[in-house]
Amino acid sequence: MQHSLKLKKPLAVFDLETTGTNISKDRIVEISVAKAMPDGSVEIKTKRINPEMPIPIESSLIHGIYDEDVKDCPTFKQLAKSLAQFMQGCDLAGFNSNRFDIPMLVEEFLRIDNGIFDLKNRKFVDVQRIFHQMEPRTLEAAYRFYCNEKLENAHSAEADTVATLEVLCAQVERYEGAKIQDKSGKELEPVKNDVEALHEFTSANIVDFASRMAYNDKQEVVFNFGKHRGKKVVDVLKREPAYYDWIMQNDFPLDTKQKLTQIKISMAGSLFG
Repeated sequence: MQHSLKLKKPLAVFDLETTGTNISKDRIVEISVAKAMPDGSVEIKTKRINPEMPIPIESSLIHGIYDEDVKDCPTFKQLAKSLAQFMQGCDLAGFNSNRFDIPMLVEEFLRIDNGIFDLKNRKFVDVQRIFHQMEPRTLEAAYRFYCNEKLENAHSAEADTVATLEVLCAQVERYEGAKIQDKSGKELEPVKNDVEALHEFTSANIVDFASRMAYNDKQEVVFNFGKHRGKKVVDVLKREPAYYDWIMQNDFPLDTKQKLTQIKISMAGSLFG
């Protein structure tokens, strides 16, 4: 297949099927990546993965992958190096990818090697966010709306991945130049055939992928859960240092712990720098 996006570097559009939705505990059972190249070509790779844990029946009923289907498949650890190489230098895109697929993939890589899958200098394009901002619905509805076709084999990683890429291309064609208003009433033209612009529209305010932290209206990092929701992270860590230890010792995603640690280190640097 070909795509119509204007790319400066490859864009890896991907989708995961998993044992569940808990980023810290669940595992990937299938991944499909459609790597869109600047020359318009697309290379697709799909792999099933042994999650090294039972797949709950409620998850199998959604994606159709059962324990028997993956018992002889490679583990994520066995695939990690080749997968990282295939996605090396790529910006990342998916459907709800900022809140689920990217954090889940990052978590799998972090369990193996902290440096094998570097997110620095990558852009993130969440096709669902464009869709929900412009036409709030689901992937099947998005495919029908933008591509005027019925999505066959929904919840198959490859079918969902290809559909997501086709929807993204159609979104850019439909909305490039379209104006919307932000919360303050300012008029914007957010959708452009440019990954950096799409990243700004869908992903620019991410602190950690699990959204345990967020930016407030002043672009300050605040906690986004629990008793300190809405409070500046730096203020909480100064007043209650044990809160950092509590997060590090409990069931929070590794990415969240890593980002919080970076904030803590930067605080120490500002004190002694």
